[in-house]
Amino acid sequence: MLVKILGILDLISGLVLIFGLYKFLPNFFIILLGVLVLLKSSLGMFKDFAGWIDFFAGVILFLTISGQVPWFACFIGGILVLQKAVVSFI
Repeated sequence: MLVKILGILDLISGLVLIFGLYKFLPNFFIILLGVLVLLKSSLGMFKDFAGWIDFFAGVILFLTISGQVPWFACFIGGILVLQKAVVSFI
């Protein structure tokens, strides 16, 4: 059950990164999503590649608030996080 809940978090953050929804969502939601993804990455203590993907996505989410992130970094991070979300639902 916990894997499904964390998969939903991955799904939301991946969609935000891919479709550029950070431009339309309030900064509070983006900050909250970034903190949750970074906390999720610390659950594994960076022992596996999935934790590093979460860390990368969390940092990108924080940087999107200032608008200093190229679109391809958001797209790549979103694809990787969405891939994790799909695997967690299997």
